[in-house]
Amino acid sequence: MRRDSKETEMAFGSAPRGIPRILQWLLAGLMLLIGLAVGGLGFKLAAVGGSFYFVIMGVVMVIAALLIFLNRSSGIVLYGIAFIASLFWAVSDAGWDFWPLFSRLFTFAVLAFLCAIVWPFLRAANRGAANKAPAYGVAAVLALAMLVSLGWMFKPQTLVAANEPVPVKPVAPGEQQKNWEHWGNTTHGDRFAALDQINKQNISDLKVAWVAHTGDIPQSNGSGAEDQNTPLQIGDTLYVCTPYSKVLALDVDSGKEKWRYDSKATAPNWQRCRGLGYFEDHANVTASQTGTSPAACPRRLFLPTTDARLIAINADTGKVCDDFGDHGTVDLSIGMGEIKPGYYQQTSTPLVAGNVVVVGGRVADNFSTGEPPGVVRAYDVHTGKLAWAWDPGNPNLTGLPPEGQTYTRGTPNVWSAMSYDAKLNLIYLPTGNATPDFWAGERTALDDKYSSSIVAVDAATGQVRWHFQTTHHDLWDFDLPSQPLLYDLPDGKGGTTPVLVQTSKQGMIFMLNRETGKPVAKVEERPVPAGNVEGERYSPTQPYSVGMPMIGNQTLTESDMWGATPVDLLLCRIQFKEMRHQGVFTPPGLDRSLQFPGSLGGMNWGSVSVDPNNSLMFVNDMRLGLANYMVPRANVAKNASGIEMGIVPMDGTPFGAMRERFLSPLGIPCQKPPFGTMSAVDLKTGKLVWQVPVGTVEDTGPLGIRMHMPIPIGMPTLGASLSTQSGLLFFAGTQDFYLRAFDTATGKEIWKDRLPVGSQSGPMTYVSPKTGKQYIVINAGGARQSPDRGDYVIAYALPDKQ
Repeated sequence: MRRDSKETEMAFGSAPRGIPRILQWLLAGLMLLIGLAVGGLGFKLAAVGGSFYFVIMGVVMVIAALLIFLNRSSGIVLYGIAFIASLFWAVSDAGWDFWPLFSRLFTFAVLAFLCAIVWPFLRAANRGAANKAPAYGVAAVLALAMLVSLGWMFKPQTLVAANEPVPVKPVAPGEQQKNWEHWGNTTHGDRFAALDQINKQNISDLKVAWVAHTGDIPQSNGSGAEDQNTPLQIGDTLYVCTPYSKVLALDVDSGKEKWRYDSKATAPNWQRCRGLGYFEDHANVTASQTGTSPAACPRRLFLPTTDARLIAINADTGKVCDDFGDHGTVDLSIGMGEIKPGYYQQTSTPLVAGNVVVVGGRVADNFSTGEPPGVVRAYDVHTGKLAWAWDPGNPNLTGLPPEGQTYTRGTPNVWSAMSYDAKLNLIYLPTGNATPDFWAGERTALDDKYSSSIVAVDAATGQVRWHFQTTHHDLWDFDLPSQPLLYDLPDGKGGTTPVLVQTSKQGMIFMLNRETGKPVAKVEERPVPAGNVEGERYSPTQPYSVGMPMIGNQTLTESDMWGATPVDLLLCRIQFKEMRHQGVFTPPGLDRSLQFPGSLGGMNWGSVSVDPNNSLMFVNDMRLGLANYMVPRANVAKNASGIEMGIVPMDGTPFGAMRERFLSPLGIPCQKPPFGTMSAVDLKTGKLVWQVPVGTVEDTGPLGIRMHMPIPIGMPTLGASLSTQSGLLFFAGTQDFYLRAFDTATGKEIWKDRLPVGSQSGPMTYVSPKTGKQYIVINAGGARQSPDRGDYVIAYALPDKQ
């Protein structure tokens, strides 16, 4: 029986024709698909204790879509009401932060725009001619808002704005820096250069002066080779070490190679050379413990190799210093016991402190208990003889172990850069934790005493003067990753206090009196949650450095979750609600828990730089969470070997551990941006002066696909910075391929230059003794996790005056 056309129109409404009909179907189809996804995932989120907003919004969208399919304008009205309600919900959930609001509203705003376009045609089809002006006015407002928000994506979202001027003090005659002799420029780790030829007024003229190639392109699958070198400069020569333990001497003005040394080192993983040590015989250098006299190599470099050797090289010729060790080499495997390939190696710079050169070492994480010792050793710079050893597991052993014995295995190690105060004759060691990282039931009292601590030892004897622990009974891989900053803090009375400033993976900054180890900035012992893994023990409190800023370590909530789309956002919210998160010190358990910051930080090995004239310290960070859970031994695969992520075996314990980055299915961090920042801290007040996001998605993006758009969302950073007396801060450790310069007073980016590949290296600077020209130098071997690799050493300078 044929239904009357009038009845059909009453049931389904009259349909627009032509292009309006296509727009109607497009709107209804998109709304239905998105509504089903939002509603379905919203139901799952509500079921795990999350917000009910999404399930309600999803249901409303499905109903509205069906009504629009049926040519009912009431569907648009219903969606309009839901969209307006979403505006209020988004602000209540996320505040006024741009990126959280963008992810919550942009997709829904697109649907609202289509609703406004389709509305007049639906009304006209059912009720005759309709006034299109109001609907098109709404569409115009929405279109403008969306265009503004798209444009706003390209504007850096300052987190903390500077509110006071910072003076620039000119370099006084005779105070200009001559050499860059240490990884951190000085043994105090300040990364500050008293140079001002390149300044805020002429930085726009900075150009590439020369490019050199090392010939060593680092290859990595995540745990392989990385170029993280900061070159040294002494006189007219620049010294570069490569990830594969080679050294090049380059002319400072041309980049022309003077000599090259190849150590022939081999290692299966973690190949890198962050820096060289340098020693020069001076009349004012104190006599060493062994009382040796200056040798045939009055200027020598110390190369730490990836296969556990320390090699002395003549800085003038590139030949080994034959009087050092065994024909130029000290074998660092002596006294260590069994070392499996890749389990012990040198990655950070050796520390030259007076007449000794001091080395720690990287120990492979999480493979087993009883891994190679974490011993720190000092060698005479001339002879290579062992001057002293500090064995965290046996402090009474200060030399070589007795025949047939080894240094204590599996102890806390020092893999990062160390600092030295010549006046106090103290060396400051940032220690890691005893491996494995996430199970510590078998650790000894001495392991717990020195793990994740700053340990001050006498440079002459290696005896401990004091130590300060930043994480008790560390279960999070919160080893101290950075070189301690040694700084003389003005006390407001015309004098100074000798302080040590230590950044950490947990996003805290500790300031101690470096003479006594007592906190200068307030530290509180706060109760922290205990876990319930059988056989483990837990510290009831942890130290919180409340007198200095906390950076990127807030306790996350569901509202802090983020996504590029509503679906991405929902999946992250579900993932978060299904995990246990109790703040910075969330203990690992058999259930899936969230550690934030994760084991990469927070802050990492790049350390800090300083403007000593204004007591400003510059800190870069990354904000990546770690999802983890313990895996009973019976369920750990025999080939488990997750170095970066995945399941780690932790043999010798009852458990393995699963480690996963806290990412969305698109490979984007699940918490709201930024994911990396640069901050300026006033060391006198302990306050943030400014904080800005650093890095764009130009060379990365969802699923690793490059977006080719310089959206300054703030990406994870890894590398060192450089501060100059001209008020400039240089940094390249981003995931996009740029060297940048910031105004140290405000954090504003005032210059950048495109690199051929990314960089993890520290910029450094010098003035040529031949030409008087200042250069900024950066290595570019590839950003972490980037497939684009290179072997570049690039120098920048101002053009010659015409």
